Amino acid sequence: MSQGKHVEARELMYSGALLFFSHSQQNSAADLSMLVLESLEKSDAKVTDELLGATSIVCTVIDLSAALMDSGFLSSQCGDVCIARGSAILSKKLCLSENLAKVFSLMDPNSPERVAFVSRALKWSSGGSGKLGHPKLHQLLAITLWKEQNYCESRYHFLHSTDGEGCANMLVEYSSSRGYRSEVDMFVAQAVLQFLCLKNKTSASVVFTTYTQKHPSIEKGPPFVQPLLNFIWFLLLAVDGGKLTVFTVLCEQYQPSLKRDPMYNEYLDRIGQLFFGVPPKQTSSYGGLLGNLLNSLMGAGEDDDAEDGQEDSSPIELD
Repeated sequence: MSQGKHVEARELMYSGALLFFSHSQQNSAADLSMLVLESLEKSDAKVTDELLGATSIVCTVIDLSAALMDSGFLSSQCGDVCIARGSAILSKKLCLSENLAKVFSLMDPNSPERVAFVSRALKWSSGGSGKLGHPKLHQLLAITLWKEQNYCESRYHFLHSTDGEGCANMLVEYSSSRGYRSEVDMFVAQAVLQFLCLKNKTSASVVFTTYTQKHPSIEKGPPFVQPLLNFIWFLLLAVDGGKLTVFTVLCEQYQPSLKRDPMYNEYLDRIGQLFFGVPPKQTSSYGGLLGNLLNSLMGAGEDDDAEDGQEDSSPIELD
């Protein structure tokens, strides 16, 4: 089947699925939704940012046409035609990731079909820029789950997106509605450490700044009242600096706070490998995080190629 035929069939099945959903025919709608994915898998279309967010080029054309009309370089008649055609395309062709997320949002949250759909959709989208699924699709799934107040799964998908601000806003709501006041700092600490384990420094910084600014139970900082928040603040600065000695001293000084969650030192082991050249964990007379740091300070992992080698080590599981 030609690419054009795949697109036509996919749009027809998508419209049919929406119709079945509107009449509460969940099983039939789910079947058509899976056929949409099957069409994507069988088509020759490559998974790209443009395919998953196909409206960007059309929006650029519309904006450019309007600007040229305002400056007098394009006649009003030609400009109106360009804008009208571009708007017609946008009205008919939503970005593909939005279509998939829309179908996901309409499925029964407790149905096995929904689990199968999202797993298959992410697997297909992983052919693009994300090994665990395309970041744009993860973002839209996270927002849907956030609206359903499924905070745990929403957080997982935010972690695999690039939307640090959205993640922070969700965590503020999650902490305020479900968490203990004494754990307000732990919600953001876990997210920052996990973003860093995924080598996403930008989102780690954004989620920390946004969360600490917007959470009603956190006083303005830095510095902060909570030691753990101060540790995360210093850690982000240390990651930018890349100095192992700073990282070592920081982890030593804040051990009482880091002992609040046994996973923190696991995350920091990985962060040490990714950003500070700490060698992968090995059995030795020196155990744990501080042992790895001491081994590195005594000469292990000084090679310039250390970071490249560590990327092949198995990442810790992010729940």
